[in-house]
This record gives sequence, structure tokens and C-alpha cells, in this order.
Amino acid sequence: MASPSRRLQTKPVITCFKSVLLIYTFIFWITGVILLAVGIWGKVSLENYFSLLNEKATNVPFVLIGTGTVIILLGTFGCFATCRASAWMLKLYAMFLTLIFLVELVAAIVGFVFRHEIKNSFKNNYDKALKQYNATGDYRSDAVDKIQNTLHCCGVTDYRDWEDTNYYSEKGFPKSCCKLEGCSPQRDADKVNNEGCFIKVMTIIESEMGVVAGISFGVACFQLIGISLAYCLSRAITNNQYEIV
Repeated sequence: MASPSRRLQTKPVITCFKSVLLIYTFIFWITGVILLAVGIWGKVSLENYFSLLNEKATNVPFVLIGTGTVIILLGTFGCFATCRASAWMLKLYAMFLTLIFLVELVAAIVGFVFRHEIKNSFKNNYDKALKQYNATGDYRSDAVDKIQNTLHCCGVTDYRDWEDTNYYSEKGFPKSCCKLEGCSPQRDADKVNNEGCFIKVMTIIESEMGVVAGISFGVACFQLIGISLAYCLSRAITNNQYEIV
């Protein structure tokens, strides 16, 4: 049993650990809410784009929604464990944070290793979407139109990719290939965007990879801080037999 003076000296330290860990847990909980919101937004707004990347990529929004939900629940548990100053609950909290950190690490490594396959998959699926294109609202055709309108591009590598499609042989270039609104691709071939979409999409993805990598690294380091805080507070409570008055 620690002496009263020892316990009085330890109380401020433990209180400080609790305050910092509560702040950390709140921020961690907010990241879960953000992931949940991004997942829902991705499901509603970006599902067509994911389908062009890879058929399995349509599950990405569900992964974000699931991850966000887990983080919200874990953050709530961490807040409860910190307020209760329960050593075993704090150790369990640190263990869960470690598990999430390892999952994120593996996901980052897999994404880096297979980044070239992602590019090839997008190119193949985009080419397939062109050949099956129709203007009646098919979800892949709608995604093609949105990409071509947003990036001002036409086809995979250039506008000539359309010349091998059934749609072109019947109706010419789709309106999303036009440089200006109101142009007729059949009459105004000189007003069609010449650049392909694949290079533009890949340029955007590669330009953002540094930002994504930096954010991922920051999140990982942030979780290491939480693991350390939870473990240190648990150890301090155990060693000094701290009790809430």
C-alpha cells in the first residue's frame, strides 16, 4: 500500500493523464464521426466512380461506415474507461487502439503494393464502360459522363476510343465529350475534347497520394499517442492503487 504522501503526489499526475486522454478520446471520437459521414457521402455520391475502379471497390463506402461506427463506439468506451479510472478497461482500450493501428498499417501496405493494379483495373473498366455506353441513364454510363464533364476529357486515352463503340457508329460522340455546352458532337467534331480521361484521373490520384499518405501517417502517430496515454494511466492507477473519491 502506498503512503498517503505518495498518493497525494500521484493524484495530480493521474488527473493530468486523465484530462489529456479525455481530450484525445474526444478527438478520436470526432474522427469516427467524420469517417461515418464520408462513408455515407461516398455511398450516395461516388458509388458510380467506385464501380469504374473495381467491382469490389463499391464496398469502400461500407468499409468507411463500419470503421467510423467502430471508432465511435470505441471512443465512447475509452471515455467511459477514463472517467471511471479503471485499469483493466484502459488496458482493453489500448489493446483495441493497437489492433486498429495494425489494421490501418496493413491496409496502407496493401494499397501501396497493389497501386499499379488499381490503375490497370480502372483503365480496363473505363474501356469496358465506353463499349457498353448508352445515354439512357445506365450507372456506368452516367459515371463516364460525369468524369468527362468534370475533367473535360473524352475516351480512355483520347477521343478516338469512342470510334470503336456502337454508340459512336449510331450517334457519334456523346455530349459529355463537347468542349462547350450546346455543341453537337456529330456536327462539331472540332469542338470535342481531345485528351483522354485515364491520364487525367491518374494525375489527380497521384497528386493527392502525398496528402493521403501524410494524413494516414498523422492518424497512425495520433493513435500511438492514445495507446501510450491509456497504458501509462492504467499503469499509474495500478501501481499507486488510486481510488476516485
